[in-house]
Amino acid sequence: MASLLNTVSSIRISNTRATPRFLPPVSLSLHRRRFVVRATETDANEAVKSQAPDKAPAGSGSSFNQLLGIKGAAKETNKWKIRLQLTKPVTWPPLVWGVVCGAAASGNFHWNLEDVAKSIVCMMMSGPCLTGYTQTLNDWYDREIDAINEPYRPIPSGAISESEVITQIWVLLLGGLGLAGLLDVWAGHNFPIVFYLALGGSLLSYIYSAPPLKLKQNGWIGNFALGASYISLPWWAGQALFGTLTPDIIVLTLLYSIAGLGIAIVNDFKSIEGDRALGLQSLPVAFGAETAKWICVGAIDITQLSVAGYLLGAGKPYYALALVGLIIPQVIFQFQYFLKDPVKYDVKYQ
Repeated sequence: MASLLNTVSSIRISNTRATPRFLPPVSLSLHRRRFVVRATETDANEAVKSQAPDKAPAGSGSSFNQLLGIKGAAKETNKWKIRLQLTKPVTWPPLVWGVVCGAAASGNFHWNLEDVAKSIVCMMMSGPCLTGYTQTLNDWYDREIDAINEPYRPIPSGAISESEVITQIWVLLLGGLGLAGLLDVWAGHNFPIVFYLALGGSLLSYIYSAPPLKLKQNGWIGNFALGASYISLPWWAGQALFGTLTPDIIVLTLLYSIAGLGIAIVNDFKSIEGDRALGLQSLPVAFGAETAKWICVGAIDITQLSVAGYLLGAGKPYYALALVGLIIPQVIFQFQYFLKDPVKYDVKYQ
């Protein structure tokens, strides 16, 4: 779950190798990085003043956008609102929906108090905790890029301290893993499958954002990993919680994650300048914005139409028709907004 994401023993804030250490080495790394971050931030902000003055939000930025963690956010000094902004609540709904889909696919979800409570805890694990952890971790490792693309964001602007960010990363990660373990006990699992899904997703989140692997440096691999995290992992967690996770579901959800690859590309357009400056080969950087926008919508639409064809072939024409009915307005909005200007309309399209 871009969302069930990172390993407890792998967080080391450094541009060198990640080793399985705990808090004392992290503190040393933070001390050493503090000078570097400040210097980078200062230099980047000097450049941003002349290169991208139009990127800073207006003084009348939206407080609503700030709480959702999206562009056009108002400047905020309340630390709890800033902490919420780092978790990007706007990214939680797909994970919550994935849990619902998995629970429904299990065939064992019942509308009683216990099952509803289980599903809510699973949603909290997937959304606020582990997606929030992932987003905060990603912002931490993207602070140099954000100093170029979005210097007003909480970390590069200095609105929140390094130690506060690191504390938030640990609290969200451990909270999410704790809820995963609780769900396994609650469901009576002999094998803690929800916990291992959470742990595996957490590791995926770490290697997506952090060196030396930093999957996001490669547009194809990074975006597919992100798409799978948002589509497959929450579905697997919901289905495993109430039933059995089967191989066919694993394969189908991974294939459907190709659509998630396209969705992930949408977020890359706003970062073209910083990605290019720091050598990240996002698809808009590698292919140019014009080509990348068509790769983006193609991955989304072709995958979903293929699933509609699969449903039709499986003797479920009404489900196929319902899916096509949802795809049509999506395509209309793609042409009306996203394909006209993916940088300007990325948030509106999403």
